[in-house]
Amino acid sequence: MKIAIAGDSAGDPLVRILEEHLRGSGFHQIDNLSSAGFYADLAASVANLVKNGKYDRAVLCCGTGIGVCISANKIPGIRAALTHDTYSAERAAKSNNAQIITLGARVVGPELAKAIVDKWLSSEFDPKGPSAANVEAINKLDQS
Repeated sequence: MKIAIAGDSAGDPLVRILEEHLRGSGFHQIDNLSSAGFYADLAASVANLVKNGKYDRAVLCCGTGIGVCISANKIPGIRAALTHDTYSAERAAKSNNAQIITLGARVVGPELAKAIVDKWLSSEFDPKGPSAANVEAINKLDQS
């Protein structure tokens, strides 16, 4: 699995911690795409890379996680979810097939952030499961 991870100036310290954690957990295809500038541009850039298949999943961080979530969701075909607990992370994958999760570096601490990312990466969407029709309905919204 190829993972992108990125943050703005507020999120970058958490990004560095998560990058180290993921590498230590056996994920070797991780790219830190953090950059200076507007979080909206950063989130849209990463979301487009996920949409185009360069990355399977991505983790975005800013101060609250809200700005990068809103920005990533502006890209058609992307489902980004704000996650501040492990249950939301699990449901982001299993119920919503989210390719991107977002975290607030000023909202969650490093240990919780690691647990959130671990739960999300270990959870899978079932395309034949009970949430498949809801995800299809979400996808159709991109066409309206």
